[in-house]
Order: sequence, then C-alpha cells, then structure tokens
Amino acid sequence: MRFVIFGAGAIGGVVGGQLFRAGIPTTLIARGDHLDAIRDRGLTLDLAEGAETLAVPAVAHASEIDWTSDTVVLICVKSQHTAAVLDDLQAHAPLTTPIVSAQNGVANESAILRRFPNTYSICVMLPALHLEPGVVVQGSSATPGILDIGRFPVGTDDVAAEISSDFATAGFESVPRADIMAWKYRKLVLNLGNGVDATYRRDGDATAELMRRVRDEGEAVLVAAGIDVVSDAVDRERRGDLIVRRDSGEDSIGSSTWQSIARGAPDSEIDYLTGEIVLLGRLHGVPTPANELVHVETARLIREGLAPGSLDPRAALAAISTL
Repeated sequence: MRFVIFGAGAIGGVVGGQLFRAGIPTTLIARGDHLDAIRDRGLTLDLAEGAETLAVPAVAHASEIDWTSDTVVLICVKSQHTAAVLDDLQAHAPLTTPIVSAQNGVANESAILRRFPNTYSICVMLPALHLEPGVVVQGSSATPGILDIGRFPVGTDDVAAEISSDFATAGFESVPRADIMAWKYRKLVLNLGNGVDATYRRDGDATAELMRRVRDEGEAVLVAAGIDVVSDAVDRERRGDLIVRRDSGEDSIGSSTWQSIARGAPDSEIDYLTGEIVLLGRLHGVPTPANELVHVETARLIREGLAPGSLDPRAALAAISTL
C-alpha cells in the first residue's frame, strides 16, 4: 500500500516514520512549525537506540498527494479536527480510497463513513510523545506498538489484511479484527484517564481514586447502553509484554491530552473521550458526576491557559461527593 498519514504528531509520526524506515511508500500531512521542520530537516524519530532523522515526504494538504488506486489514508489527528480533515479529503481523494481512523475515541469512524464507504478503524496501543516541531518519540523500546485493524462497523477484508501486513513489516504488532469497535470501546475506558492526567496534579491515592471513578462510570455507561466491549482481561492479554516502556514509569510519558495542553493547543480531544461517556450517560439515564467534572474542568484549564496537571484532585473528589 501507499500510505498517507494525515496528522504527523506523536502517533502519526511514529507510525509514518516506521513505515518509511521499512521502505513502504509514505507521505505525511502536517501543519505549522512541525511541517516546516520536517520539510527543512526531516522527521526525527527518537528511538531507544538513538534518534534517527528520516527524509519522509511531507505536505500541507490532500491536494498535494498523488492519489493512486493503492493509496490508503491513516487519520491520526485529534478527534476535534476530524471534520476539517474530511473536508480536505473529500475535495481531493477518490471516493473509493480506504480511510482509516487511527485515533482515540469512537465517534470518528461514523463521521468518516458519512463521506467515504471504505472506512476502517485501528485500536492504537502505542506510547509516543510529540512536544517539539519535527521530533516524535517512540515510547517503547521493544515492539513500537499494537495496531489491530478492522472494517467499520464490523468485519475484515483484503484491504485490512494488507494494511495489517504492512504494519507488521514495519515492526508493529497487528492483526485484522472483525470486532474492532469492541476493542476501541475498551480503549475509550482507558482513555478516560486522559482528562485526569491532563488536568490534575499527581497526588497518590487521590489521583488513583479519581481515575477509578471515571473508569467505573465508563464501564457502567457502556453496560447500560448495551455496547459490546472486550474485557479488561482480554485487553491486558493482548498487550502482554509486547510494549516495553523506555522511561522510568508508566506515567512518565503524558497522555495525548496532556501533550496537547503542554504544546499550548487551543483545544483538546476531551469532548470525544470523557465527553463520550457523559453523552452516553445522559442518553441512558446513568449518572456520571466524575466524568462531568473532569470534562468541564479540562475545558476550563485550556480556556484559561492553565498549566497541565495543575488542579487539585482532592478538591475534585470533594466536589463530586456533593453532586
């Protein structure tokens, strides 16, 4: 396949960089200072064995892509930017182009399917960091990540198998999965920790309790909504020991939401993570006070320009107890 990586941040940069290293035709679509740095100096892929600079082709818009019958697009932007990406793709990409969501959240696939019939989804398990223009950090010193893929809403096909095979060639662990959205909903529960990580100080038991509450609410909402979700045990078995963190602890690479705030982004994906559970809770009559508070406070943190991880989790727990 010929890969177009739309969004060359932490995930897109690592995936695109590894595909390019493996000799698979890859073009990045990036923006701003990051695009300028890649064009001027190449993409720096920071690996456990050292940094490597890659001359990956990079463009600003879909209009600059030489579209072919074997081109596939991986959308790697945050969910709040999906609509703009689809506007660009719809104007320039052939309708039959396979479009793959390699994003957190579960709302992107239906948005893609409204525009493109060949829609796919990846459950991304890949620690990565992007804080500096032109540089992405691969957080695992073993397998770069797990990129299981399926067709949306269900099923697999030859395209999914080919994409999965190319991922394997590039060093990733990947299998086609007919029930990929059940895996994405499990990832959504894990990503409910993003707002906690991005917004509140790390304060031992208080932070752990806030994490537990948002995830317990997520589990309860998905049950009430009748949504198929793979179990935590199955998810842990899939991860196994494939990913070995380079850093000194599980939390030393901040979540994707934390990274956005640390880079000074004016928005975040919180509406599509915590906000998804708040939405489902309201639709199905399940209270979600912890997620509602994290949702509101993360948005306030960004709006007021506060530092990531600067709010008090103990105050959050006290506020939740009064709701």
